[in-house]
Amino acid sequence: MKTLVPPQFRVVRDPERCIQCQVCVNQCSFNAQYFDAEDKVVRTREENCVGCHRCAALCPTRALTITRNPMDYKANLNWKSGDIEDIWRQAESGGMLLTGMGNDKGYRIYWDHLLLNASQVTNPSIDPLREPMELTTYIGRKPDRVHVSADGVKLETTLAPQVKLEIPVMFAAMSYGAVSLNVHESLARAATEMGTLWNTGEGGLHETLYKYGQNTIVQVASGRFGVHSKYLHAGRVVEIKIGQGAKPGIGGHLPGEKVSADVALTRMIPRGSDALSPAPQHDIYSIEDLTQLIYALKEATNYTKPISVKIAAVHNSAAIASGMVRAGADIIVLDGLRGATGAAPKVIRDNVGIPIELALASVDSRLRQEGIRNQASLVISGGIRNSGDVAKAIALGADAVYIGTAALVALGCHVCQQCHTGKCAWGICTTDLGLTRRINPDIGAQRLSNLLRGWGLEIKDMLGGMGVNALESLRGNRLHLRGVGLSDTELEILGVRMAGS
Repeated sequence: MKTLVPPQFRVVRDPERCIQCQVCVNQCSFNAQYFDAEDKVVRTREENCVGCHRCAALCPTRALTITRNPMDYKANLNWKSGDIEDIWRQAESGGMLLTGMGNDKGYRIYWDHLLLNASQVTNPSIDPLREPMELTTYIGRKPDRVHVSADGVKLETTLAPQVKLEIPVMFAAMSYGAVSLNVHESLARAATEMGTLWNTGEGGLHETLYKYGQNTIVQVASGRFGVHSKYLHAGRVVEIKIGQGAKPGIGGHLPGEKVSADVALTRMIPRGSDALSPAPQHDIYSIEDLTQLIYALKEATNYTKPISVKIAAVHNSAAIASGMVRAGADIIVLDGLRGATGAAPKVIRDNVGIPIELALASVDSRLRQEGIRNQASLVISGGIRNSGDVAKAIALGADAVYIGTAALVALGCHVCQQCHTGKCAWGICTTDLGLTRRINPDIGAQRLSNLLRGWGLEIKDMLGGMGVNALESLRGNRLHLRGVGLSDTELEILGVRMAGS
């Protein structure tokens, strides 16, 4: 059946620059570029172009330019071009539309409507280049009170397991199979160098990466892929995944074509078989069930590791988080509407869940009101793009943040949203050995470390501008935030004053 969907992109080739070297042909994993043997010339199948820019980036003569296809439709504020083309695709396929990455709709990004307050006269700013600035944070359950010996030397209260982070930014859960082994190694090495953590996702931990265990969060999801005693003991934190922001309420699916021999061995499933995670964890149907799993994992790891529980940000996140803390969770993870994924039904990604800013504010407020905020650390993810977002998240009440898409962009991702195809031209979201070699773990780890190092310097600069020299002074202190262009209801939920007040 001939498709009615027009090409999304135009590939413009400058004939005066193109030397017919075929680099673009070799680099395009979507077969948008090909060599016409009859005419002995490189041509383009524009209908295959996904806008990943790999061909243009590596063209030695800069002969290629990728632009949006200027196909115009009759103006209609209800029926936009994307809506029309989605219907055409489903009329041709009869299936669900899948996509990668996070929500790209025009929902309000609250980070962009929050501003950090600065010190001026009465509370002078601090020069972060000449005075010590503290970004260290500890995640894990904190006691209600501590007791020390009479001489004030010995701590008599037994503390729950804590994990020290040198920077309040961790790498989010991205499973082996969804991303390549070279990506996992890059994340693990960067986390180790920068004194933070990376997350295996729900696909288990490859044997070669166990040496990075002290900087690893191992995830236990509904499919239990790769979960065994050695795996649980390898990580620094164990995370129970109940939901994720890109697809709240539904399970995971790694297509069989991405389940290579190595992925199959790590996940403990047959090679080439679809890896399906059911929507619910079939041993969790109540807070009591969650309590049982949390303490089973604590028992399995000899009470030496914090247990984290991850949920998608939904309208009743605050009540759910309260129950999770009372169930024994040491860390609560909230993943918001803009959280990314390797593959999700487009309709779920675009219409289910709530922005992480609102969920964070409501959960932090609820736990404080109930007097249990100290009993669990609060980590958020889903659309963290820069150090400003990090600082605002800390001020709203987060202890730390996860970054996923930002980390992949640092590795070269161009957010073309084709992760689900397994053909990632940049070697990131693929298990094709020919493509995975495009990520060099040495370079990848350095780029990720550079990103965190740069963000750390910027956070210190912002703290200095606020007149504080430690992250602890910013955490949950919403007086450091002001809202712009927000309604009274939004300001009330966020617990933030309007700018100028």
